Amino acid sequence: MQNKISVHDILHRKNSEKITCLTAYTFPVAKIIDNFCDIILVGDSLGMCIYGHADTVDVTVDMMINHGRAVMKAAKKSLVVVDIPCGSFEKSAEQAYETAQKIIDETGCDAVKIETSRESIAAIKMMVENDIAVMAHVGLLPQQVRQLGGYKYQGRDEKSADEIIEIAQLATAAGAFACVIEAVPARLADRITQAIKIPTIGIGASANCDGQVLVIDDLIGLNQEFKPRFVKNYTTIASDIKQAVQGFVEDVKNKKFPAAENLVE
Repeated sequence: MQNKISVHDILHRKNSEKITCLTAYTFPVAKIIDNFCDIILVGDSLGMCIYGHADTVDVTVDMMINHGRAVMKAAKKSLVVVDIPCGSFEKSAEQAYETAQKIIDETGCDAVKIETSRESIAAIKMMVENDIAVMAHVGLLPQQVRQLGGYKYQGRDEKSADEIIEIAQLATAAGAFACVIEAVPARLADRITQAIKIPTIGIGASANCDGQVLVIDDLIGLNQEFKPRFVKNYTTIASDIKQAVQGFVEDVKNKKFPAAENLVE
């Protein structure tokens, strides 16, 4: 059995072996992913993937804790990171620390991730000073999607690009051990990767990031109605599920299921 991956291990992947990260929200999926990926992210994307919300804004701390617990029961090798949800950290660094500590205490996860702006740098610093490992997140911040008017690429002009770079640098100085870069031009992701000393993990960013992350539902093609440009479906499990359900319904209607081998005399 492989040793469990640590924050220290991830830090030392900078400019070397690529980091692989996928989201998981349930025990069986996490158990599969754990055999392959370096990091399992219990993302607030569960708001859409599990609960059918239009975005991540209404995800609660309790939701994150419940799914974090399930994933932690399965994860024996991967580093497990849990998102700090919208509305649970913005008031102050103290609020962010208390939320992060609650998530860690109740799930046993290895680290938390926080969508990062200038306002949340103090929160990162406080969490790190209190021995909480923090992953930063710059570029597109999905928790701000309602203010942004949708999911839009960020950092397209020089001023906003420089701002994103500076926020990534501030997060690094505050003690973050890695930084997700979401939905920015590849050239900007490359600049960020070169500008900071911690690993970058791209999603809709650049192949030159130190690692990549995808939402598991997108990777397996579970939701055929939602496919951002940066998503690659490695399979289309939605079609397999549809075929299986159709087969079940057909067998029941034709009295082929349950068959003799499915029954006890």
